[in-house]
Amino acid sequence: MKPKFFVRGDIDGFFGLMIDNLIQLLVLTGLCVGLCGFPMEFMTTVVLPGVAVSLLIGNLFYAWQAYKKGLAENRDDITALPYGINTVSLFAFVFFILFPVYKETGDYMQAWKVGLLASLLSGLIEFAGSFVAHAIRKATPRAALLSALAGIAITFISMDFLLRTFQNPLIAFVPFGIILLQYFAKVQFPFHIPGGLLSVLVGTCLAWMSGFWGEGFMNAAAISSSYATIGFSIPKLFIPEVLSVMNPTYLASYLSIIIPMGIFNVIGSLQNIESAEAAGDSFDTRSSLMVNGIGTIVGAFFGSPFPTTIYIGHPGWKGLGARIGYSVLNGIFITIISLFGLIAFVSALIPIEAGMAIVLWIGIVIGSQAFQSVPSKHSPAVIIGLFPALAGWAVLMIQSVFNYTDGILQSVLASHSIKASHHIWLSETALNQPILPYALDGILSLSQGFLLSSMVWAAITVYVIDRNFLRAGIWCAIGAFLSFIGIVHSYTLFGNAILNTFTLPASGKFTIAYLILGLLLVLFHFSKKEKSRTI
Repeated sequence: MKPKFFVRGDIDGFFGLMIDNLIQLLVLTGLCVGLCGFPMEFMTTVVLPGVAVSLLIGNLFYAWQAYKKGLAENRDDITALPYGINTVSLFAFVFFILFPVYKETGDYMQAWKVGLLASLLSGLIEFAGSFVAHAIRKATPRAALLSALAGIAITFISMDFLLRTFQNPLIAFVPFGIILLQYFAKVQFPFHIPGGLLSVLVGTCLAWMSGFWGEGFMNAAAISSSYATIGFSIPKLFIPEVLSVMNPTYLASYLSIIIPMGIFNVIGSLQNIESAEAAGDSFDTRSSLMVNGIGTIVGAFFGSPFPTTIYIGHPGWKGLGARIGYSVLNGIFITIISLFGLIAFVSALIPIEAGMAIVLWIGIVIGSQAFQSVPSKHSPAVIIGLFPALAGWAVLMIQSVFNYTDGILQSVLASHSIKASHHIWLSETALNQPILPYALDGILSLSQGFLLSSMVWAAITVYVIDRNFLRAGIWCAIGAFLSFIGIVHSYTLFGNAILNTFTLPASGKFTIAYLILGLLLVLFHFSKKEKSRTI
């Protein structure tokens, strides 16, 4: 059998991945313009064309990789790895790099240049990580790799769209029902129209009809105003701009963000490759991660301050019937709307609610895969691996509340012409203060480096279940090392920003705790040996 470049399922896969990528573009545009002072014209002529370059490189490569894999294995059911901007990195780079530089200098160009440098360094970390990632993958239990991915799927993907669904039920319920009928009940719709396409069409119609029942969800005037951003922009190289901020001052200030995010992207991509293999498609780890890093590096030189990564969701896209064409279509679509300034027009025409049912379904499938692809006895390890991601999502919600509340306070002060420096910041909150209703310190500690701490705790649990106490102790030592250098559990608060700290030892209490736990497990390993000898 020979792989085909396009099948009917690629239509559903395209709409799902396109909606997901479109959301990322809308979010980063809104944050850069609203928080970091980027003019809209600068976004449409510089930043988004750079994003398009990086996304096109990755989408075309992973489509070609899937095609070559299909030829080599004589298969026509290979699904390409999805590729896009990582949601967590997006928020981290905006809130912890772009916004602080803009706030300090008042110059959006300087913030953008530092963002390019950060993205470049993150890409270099991803590229370098490709040489060690395969060894990490071989040494890590599948439950440890998939549980963190399931946590991200449940929180950062599914929860957001589920809350949107219940915020706008008259628009979102029916499209979600169409997806459930197509992909859980295997219902065939008239004329064999793909469920994803039908979901988007029905959702869009319902959104535009919402005015009849008083919702007024869509705004025709937004389409007219979106014409102002339309225009062709050729991507340009910005190598001098990147080099201009490559100095020790900026490197020292932001390495605490860049290094964890670079490692985060390496591990996240590694977990997505493992997820693809669990779904039946095995791709080469090194080349996959190399191109992952190259896409980010090239994007930085072309003006994008946001890292790209192998995207979450391969099992879901495969379940939709997508193969190779969905990746190519997504790369071409994102490139066209980015180069021609069509982001505002598309978002005004097609509401997020029309296509989010597909992405919600993807999150459900990824969460399910973590349990279905591991031995049933390892299910407790998957559950334990979910907790750090849940904490990461909770911290993001807490940060959003503080940022929103502080914004209201600043508006009130400005309206009364009060220039006093008053803020509502996380850094001014007692760490033992109950919030929602848990102590802030506990949530922050669990959330920091959650991808890695999820792997560590899931791996410890797997080996305890298997009664391999020595390997469990080794993973405790890994946790001790990661906490010692500040990759996990360690943080410092600056305003509403949560930064890693690399002052050694970064977190002595966690390092000692991991070592004590590891010692306990190793003692059980040797006591088990003595008992077996006695018997």
